[in-house]
Amino acid sequence: MQVRKLGVALGVALSLLAGCTTTGGGHLTTTQANRDAASIANEKREIDSAYDSTLTRLYGNARGSQELVAKAKGVLVFPSVIAAGLVVGAEYGKGALRMDGKPAGYYQTVSGSFGWQIGAQSKAVIFLFMTQDALNKFRTGSGWTVGADASVALLNVGANGEIDLNTAMQPVIGFVMTNSGLMANLTLEGTRITRLDM
Repeated sequence: MQVRKLGVALGVALSLLAGCTTTGGGHLTTTQANRDAASIANEKREIDSAYDSTLTRLYGNARGSQELVAKAKGVLVFPSVIAAGLVVGAEYGKGALRMDGKPAGYYQTVSGSFGWQIGAQSKAVIFLFMTQDALNKFRTGSGWTVGADASVALLNVGANGEIDLNTAMQPVIGFVMTNSGLMANLTLEGTRITRLDM
């Protein structure tokens, strides 16, 4: 009886894993055969809609950010990065890259942390690629890690609500927002970004 239960459990586990594959980017993704075109198109629409509303929130929180986004060679937005943890934490979210306002790919972000933490929260993470070289390095790799593949300068907003121009001169700039506004005093080091097959 125990052998039969073990066999059934193993069969269920294998069938759940059968729809997944590990890609060269080191992330787990659902195979295209198991996803129909309508569900992929719907997911893209959801990401694109959240992308637009996230940028609108950014423009309302940081004067000068709209001009900075317009100057960027590429804008990568993760509208909802969910962070959860109990001592060991993890973050995950999906987003999109746009170049000249046009979609240029869909991505996922993953990171982990260790330390005193409990609970879950959502935040938006925005990366501005200010130089063509920085954007090319991001797009040509099989994955991209903040701190290893590039440094990201988190944008500071002064007491007057305007962007710190010294930060705005960096090749890659990052913003992190919660529902209450821009976050400060944090790091994106170790954040891994890989392209989604969609």
